[in-house]
Amino acid sequence: MDGTRWLIVVRHAKSDWSDDLPDHERPLAPRGLRDAPRLGRWLAEEGHVPELVVCSTARRTRETWARVSDELPAPPPVEYDDDLYGADVPEFLNAARRTPPGVTTLALVSHEPGVSDLTLHFAGHGEDTRQVQTKFPTGAAAVLATTDSWDDLRTARLVAFFQPRDFAG
Repeated sequence: MDGTRWLIVVRHAKSDWSDDLPDHERPLAPRGLRDAPRLGRWLAEEGHVPELVVCSTARRTRETWARVSDELPAPPPVEYDDDLYGADVPEFLNAARRTPPGVTTLALVSHEPGVSDLTLHFAGHGEDTRQVQTKFPTGAAAVLATTDSWDDLRTARLVAFFQPRDFAG
């Protein structure tokens, strides 16, 4: 299949540190509950609606994606993947490379430092990646474009970066 594919790399929204819960079980904080729908509205408005989502199994990533998807025209199927909890670039690439060829827009929902590492793996260190180099905030997303097939994903370029503070919608 030829054409552009879109990879959306999402960092979970702000999580709550107030309880003595294991890291994997931390819920979203009030700010995260407020910010996650902003990402969903932005994705819908920009036309970057995923057809498939692969999400870390951590509670905060699952809660983030649930609130994001509530704002989309139709919630896409979600696969929960333990390997995306604490993932580094190879785990993200493995998840992306398992994507069916008919999918043109894939979202990966995970954690730092993996989300910025993956984005910079593809986008390099140019001027357009300054924000990602500085900080990939909670509730943020990078949109990458590629003409590679998912099973041979090697190159992509950063085309958009969303942070909740920049979107009041």
